[in-house]
Amino acid sequence: MATAPPPFRTTAGNLCLGSAPDSWGVWFPEDEHQVPYTRFLDELAQAGYEWLELGPYGYLPTDPQRLKDELDARGLQVSGGTVFGALHRPEAWDDMLAHVRQIAGLTAAADAHHLVFIPPMYRDEKTGAFTESPELTAEQWAGFGRAADRLGKLLLDEYDVRLVIHPHADSHIQTQPEIERLLNESDPRYTNLCLDTGHVAYGGGDNLDLIRRFGERVGYVHIKQMDPAVLAQVAAENLSFGEAVKRGVCVSPPAGVPNPADIVTALATLDAELFVIVEQDLYPCAPEVPLPIAVSTREHLAGCGLTGTRRPRLTLPADEQPSRAPSNQATGSRGGRRMETPDAVDAP
Repeated sequence: MATAPPPFRTTAGNLCLGSAPDSWGVWFPEDEHQVPYTRFLDELAQAGYEWLELGPYGYLPTDPQRLKDELDARGLQVSGGTVFGALHRPEAWDDMLAHVRQIAGLTAAADAHHLVFIPPMYRDEKTGAFTESPELTAEQWAGFGRAADRLGKLLLDEYDVRLVIHPHADSHIQTQPEIERLLNESDPRYTNLCLDTGHVAYGGGDNLDLIRRFGERVGYVHIKQMDPAVLAQVAAENLSFGEAVKRGVCVSPPAGVPNPADIVTALATLDAELFVIVEQDLYPCAPEVPLPIAVSTREHLAGCGLTGTRRPRLTLPADEQPSRAPSNQATGSRGGRRMETPDAVDAP
């Protein structure tokens, strides 16, 4: 179990705190077990957060002006969009892209610049039934990184949105070897990592090792903790993620692994400015459950030095940027650094 943070700690100035519908038990655009979006927004602001991720497309208003009005009324801003999509199914590329464009358009309209892309789960979220093989074929792996880069370039060029791939339980990007393979087989100018500390722990990975060795690829963060006792049940009983969540695998700090104080300390060393979004899976939960958890989590993270509310920079200040770049090159960034992008990416 993680220990409580010290009472006084240096603030991590490169990190910006936010939350997400997930922390209110929201997994679907509509579901009888979820609170209305207006209650989520009201309680998010009441809990002391200023930034939010959009969550499942259709839960919050999809009309940009209506979304803006709802957020402005509560003093809230958008850190990024969220989408599930399959990069290992080239035959489904067009349908996937059409859906991604919807979320990317709304994300850009909300003045946000990150799209959290989650591979589809191979087990049903509610029943736990397997919907496809848990292992990618060699052919599917061969095209995965190229497909990610192709999508990332499109998002950057057309929407000024950065693609960050989110490892997820019961998905093909879950274990640390799978995460590292994706990063090693993709281009950092287009494809980077949404480090979800809970899902990395769920998959048996080492968050601090990933930050240390792949820090330049961390473009966005979801911070949460997992209960080791429930993780042991997952391994022993081959539980689905949905069942694990029902058993309380996602826990509030200071409980669970990894220790958020260690994560904040490690992230603070990176040469990048990052959103760090609280995302504690609670589906399904009683309506009164999320708010006190959101408050206590924010207070605990403040004790770890995570209090920032300033929007992370996407580019270096003008006086630190290269004085001249070839006219046929664009610029992209995953965090606070500026990087050149080539003219084209091979299709998957």
